This record gives sequence, C-alpha cells and structure tokens, in this order.
Amino acid sequence: MARRAQAGFTLIELVVTVAIIAVLASGLFPLAEISAKRAKEQDLRSSLREIRTAIDAYKLAVDEGRITKDATKSGYPPSLRDLVDGVTDQRSPTGQRIFFLRRLPRDPFSREAKAPAEQTWGQRSYGSPPDAPAPGVDVFDVYSLSPQSGLNGVAYKEW
Repeated sequence: MARRAQAGFTLIELVVTVAIIAVLASGLFPLAEISAKRAKEQDLRSSLREIRTAIDAYKLAVDEGRITKDATKSGYPPSLRDLVDGVTDQRSPTGQRIFFLRRLPRDPFSREAKAPAEQTWGQRSYGSPPDAPAPGVDVFDVYSLSPQSGLNGVAYKEW
C-alpha cells in the first residue's frame, strides 16, 4: 500500500518557526521602548518650550505696561494658571484680557494622572537660585519633576 503524502507541518517545524519569531520579537521590544521614550521626550521639549515662551510673553507684556505690576514684584506670572486664565490688558479701552496659553500642557513623565497640569511641573521663582529651584511668589521657569534621565544622559529636571 502506498502512503499518501501528508500535507502540513511537523511539530519540529512549528517549534523552530515559533523560536525564530520569538528571537525577532525580542529584538523589537527594546526598539519599541526607545521609540516610545523618544516620543515622550519630544513632547517634553515641546511642552517646556510652549510654557517658557508664554512666561516670557507675560513678562514682555508687563514690561510694555499692558499688565499692572507692583514695584516690589518681578513681573513674572504669579502662577501658571494665569497664563491660561488671562489677565486684563491695561491698554485696552474695553478691558479685554490677554491670554498666553490655550491650555497648560502636562509633564509627559508625570506619574500623577489625576493631578492638575500645573501640579505636574516643578516651578522656580525669580528669587530662587538656578542650582536649587524653589517655588515662590512668581513663576520664572518650569522643569520636569521626573527623576529619570533622558536618552542623552541628562536628567529631565535639568532640561
């Protein structure tokens, strides 16, 4: 009797195929992690640039006389919320408001998912030294509160 040729794969062929796919997949996971971290870093750079530009625009508006300033104050916004909520333009006859941000971006590396966006950032006041940033009566700069370092080896809080 002639045996019919069996169509299909043997168990060994299937095991070898699964092993090859597992080796290939294990090489892709680190690349996917790096890609995801790179995307978060790009979001962090963008968010920092956006907030810092708004802080500078607020200070410029104060220097131009569009926002009232107490002589004892620095001229920087009292809080990050003021950048979104806006302030009254002193030069406007109708009392229009000046807005510096549509919304405050969140720190992409923040672990606090339910915290308001302004609480995800570290804030440095004008009166605090650069090597020991501390919050105060105004917001001179912002930084990430993440203890991690970037792909370039620099800690996120130093960006």
